[in-house]
Amino acid sequence: MARRLPYSLGLAQHPMRWLETKVPPPIVAVSIGVGMWLISTAVPHAGPAVVPRLIAALAIALIGGAAAASGAAAFRKAQTTVSPLHPERTSAVVSNGIFRVTRNPMYLGLLLVLLGVAVFLWSLPALVGPLAFVAYMGRFQIVPEERALEQKFGTEYVEYKRRVRRWL
Repeated sequence: MARRLPYSLGLAQHPMRWLETKVPPPIVAVSIGVGMWLISTAVPHAGPAVVPRLIAALAIALIGGAAAASGAAAFRKAQTTVSPLHPERTSAVVSNGIFRVTRNPMYLGLLLVLLGVAVFLWSLPALVGPLAFVAYMGRFQIVPEERALEQKFGTEYVEYKRRVRRWL
């Protein structure tokens, strides 16, 4: 019988566990972004002029892009995998640079891009998109990654988790 770890929260028996680390996060973000756009076209809304919305949306998205790029660069510098589909292939706990502020800068970057899309769409129902992204990523990407990293790096990763928040 498989040993059940206390931090697994019973996920071993969860019927959706097969989805864990299977869908690349950019695909999740693009799918949610398309859904946000579809929702925004179905619900009438009014908002500020397009140019100010576009400027705000681009600023938020650019900050997100910078966060994601910074995280990816730190992974490459540490010579560890950038692929989120195989967290067990990670060769180092990266805790410098942007990783001192957030444990998931690439996911935070995608979230900020989705928030930028929501600002541009100016549709209240579209705000469900970023919330859905956080929920999906937490359950199907981050928790399994953390489980794998704790198993691989033990105390080093547990201490890092204690010091740095998951998102911000």
